Amino acid sequence: MKIVTGFIVLFWTFMPSVLFAETVTSFDLKNGMQVVVIEDHRVPVVTHMVWYRVGSADEHTGKSGIAHFLEHLMFKGTNTMAPGEFSKIVAANGGQENAFTSFDYTGYYQKVSADRLPLMMKLEADRMQNLILSEEEVLPERDVILEERNMRVENNPSSLLREQRNAMQFFNHRYGVPTIGWRHEIQQLTQQDALDFYKKYYAPNNAILIVAGDTTPDEVRKLAQEYYGILTPSSNLPERVRTKEPPHLAPLRISMKDARVNQPQMVRTYLADNRKAGDQKEAAALEMLAQLLGGSGITSYLGQELQLKQKVALSVSAFYDGVSLDKDTFGLFIMPAPTVSQQQAEDALDAALNTFLETGVDEAHLTRLKTQAKAGQIYARDSLSGLARRYGAAMTSGLTIEDVQAWPDVLQAVTPIDVMAAAKKVLNANNSVTAWLSPQAEG
Repeated sequence: MKIVTGFIVLFWTFMPSVLFAETVTSFDLKNGMQVVVIEDHRVPVVTHMVWYRVGSADEHTGKSGIAHFLEHLMFKGTNTMAPGEFSKIVAANGGQENAFTSFDYTGYYQKVSADRLPLMMKLEADRMQNLILSEEEVLPERDVILEERNMRVENNPSSLLREQRNAMQFFNHRYGVPTIGWRHEIQQLTQQDALDFYKKYYAPNNAILIVAGDTTPDEVRKLAQEYYGILTPSSNLPERVRTKEPPHLAPLRISMKDARVNQPQMVRTYLADNRKAGDQKEAAALEMLAQLLGGSGITSYLGQELQLKQKVALSVSAFYDGVSLDKDTFGLFIMPAPTVSQQQAEDALDAALNTFLETGVDEAHLTRLKTQAKAGQIYARDSLSGLARRYGAAMTSGLTIEDVQAWPDVLQAVTPIDVMAAAKKVLNANNSVTAWLSPQAEG
């Protein structure tokens, strides 16, 4: 049902599946800001989130890390708030807050008592357009980012390998650039870079407000109009256009040694299609393929073959997300057993994959995974922030509320034929990057 009232166009959407019993309402403010309300009245708390349709993959060449840098700087103060005061107010009101940056989005959230929702909207709306960045605040925060990179990346061989692997997997797309940024480019980021990025992307018509918890659409609509509805939309919001990957014509490999590595490992990723609005069938098949191959650990196909039968691996896994604006990856991980070389483990993996492609899906295993997926969707409803993140990540990545709601049923509809078609398409060696990480003696 579509209702037009005053300054707001309102869309009511109800979940068709028993897996998604929550009620979701969406409406647009006149300035272009989209608002999503997820009702849950079991406890008097709410999660308040603002998602911006901009992430590290939207950065300009040479400015890697600016999206994440600005996320940090958003806590520095406005015309009416001193640096750090935002977090102090949230804490003083018994709330929790944080922020996050990904390739396709940047988000800010607070978890508070339901009666503190107006205050959270006031604070978040204020910094959407009134952020003040002084040189004295920006430069020290840049050092904080560099130290964060030291801890998360430079001191973690697996993270370093992931950066190198992604750069090879996406040699013409910004997914090949780390979200935190390359160190040499972070060092060059300036106050003006942050202000330019802020003014370009932080606007109500580039944002989604998601409120989950003990509230109503009418209450949120009233508050959103009061605090966010008065903000000026951007008239210069750029179209979200990115470079595309050219055809990959050959398998790529990388071998990295590091004295800090205790146990060798191998990761292989393949280019894979993402979840697409209105057509998630292939993505659902890839999700089930990942679960079949390695998502369920030792009970998975690769777990049975490589860990239990051949005993060539200590652990195996497979991963696929699909929630991305552009084509992403499908991945496999294997940690060889102590007496097994990486080449032997890789050969065993390739042989197991070829056998899987020949013999097909164990239907009983697929049925069990569907049951687990159904249970997982039901249990996930107990997390308000988890629900809000599910919708926010999807909607900033090109999906719709209807796609999020339909996803559990699309998963349940996956057939063995669907899985095998997805497997034969995605397990294309020419679209792959195989990465080895090995120990190396000091010196």
